[in-house]
Amino acid sequence: MPFFFLQITTNSAENYLPIVLQLIFALGLVFAIIIGSNALGPKRKTSDKLQNFESGIEIKGNARQPMAIKYFLVAILFVLFDVEVIFFYPYAINFRALGWDGFLAVVLFVGLFITGFIYIFKKGAMKWEE
Repeated sequence: MPFFFLQITTNSAENYLPIVLQLIFALGLVFAIIIGSNALGPKRKTSDKLQNFESGIEIKGNARQPMAIKYFLVAILFVLFDVEVIFFYPYAINFRALGWDGFLAVVLFVGLFITGFIYIFKKGAMKWEE
């Protein structure tokens, strides 16, 4: 009998039994690990352990102090220019297939890229002495 004459079975609840059993096992394992680590783990609460961990750096003052906007501006500019550089990869892969039209498009892209960089440099976004 050819394969296209085979009868297609309908979807029933018993087809989902392995998935349900796997979910029950996974949830049971998660709860067992959480409860077991809580029951068997050490419970020594000292003042050093209850203090916030700051990657080995001594805590100085309140963490809720306002931070200079320059940090955020540099981070945003880094992400912006980093993402723009990512667009060079498809051109590098297909530069022969794109021909002169692709080359002119990349020259325009680089021109806009450099114009934006000159603009933010003239606006003082890279000056830290303020």
